[in-house]
Amino acid sequence: MPGAIDRLLEGAVDLHFHSHPSPFPRAMDAAAAAEAYDAAGFKAVVMKSHHHSTVMEVLALERVALSNLKLKVYGGVALNGAVGGLNPRAVDLAIQMGGKIVWFPTISSGNHIEHHRAHPDLKFPSSERELLEEEPLDVFGADGDLKPEVHQIIRLIAAGGVILASGHMNPRQIEAVFEAARGAGVTKLLLNHPDFVIGASHADAARLAELGAVVEHSICMYDEDSKFYHWPVEHLVEWIEAVGPERTSLGSDLGQKNNPGPVEAYRKICARLMDLGVKERDVRSMISDNPARLLGLLT
Repeated sequence: MPGAIDRLLEGAVDLHFHSHPSPFPRAMDAAAAAEAYDAAGFKAVVMKSHHHSTVMEVLALERVALSNLKLKVYGGVALNGAVGGLNPRAVDLAIQMGGKIVWFPTISSGNHIEHHRAHPDLKFPSSERELLEEEPLDVFGADGDLKPEVHQIIRLIAAGGVILASGHMNPRQIEAVFEAARGAGVTKLLLNHPDFVIGASHADAARLAELGAVVEHSICMYDEDSKFYHWPVEHLVEWIEAVGPERTSLGSDLGQKNNPGPVEAYRKICARLMDLGVKERDVRSMISDNPARLLGLLT
């Protein structure tokens, strides 16, 4: 099985790795992470931060640390308070400089803040710096419609052909944004960890998948060696069956200090999925084909 899993990971794509630097405790920077992914034969990885665009740090590392790798390394921007929230200029810059994912608010979404207050034991990192408190962001205006800046951001994403990710908004907000995005010509929609913070049901995820979304699950939540372990792998199988492997992607959501390395976690979770009867071709779709297609690496 180890040899088969290693072959399965060749060409894999991780759309969700948390790299250093960050005010949250991280295990490694983008260069060290890229070396590990490249050694395992991954095709691509996207670096994520809740606080800043990772596009510039990836560009800064290209010549000195990434140019000798086969792996493609990308950045993106999460629309939280530290980048000005729902800020079209931050989106425009990230896309123009080669970013591949725009995450709608994560730690600054009202849904995340409310969920964290209601669940103070939520398995989520804490900042090592005394940052200003997050102010909740909402995509809806006082009139109940999507704010003008949301539509502008959607148009920028459509023109750039990049991925629009849900962040940590609630299902109602996500559906409104995804519907507007589809109407504006966005073809790459990503629903992040539907059952963590977001609170989406199988029916919610299926409805969003019908809009064209790919449902991303974080494998850190299925690895008992992870600080963010929540569920047995059987829970993940139920989600896969609910929307289909053709609409599912597996991201690591790793990179935190004292957590397993992402390649190690992929090996473990992929093996367990196949032990539970998930076909190898479906696992390959979820870790390789589907995320690669979102990045434009597979037509």
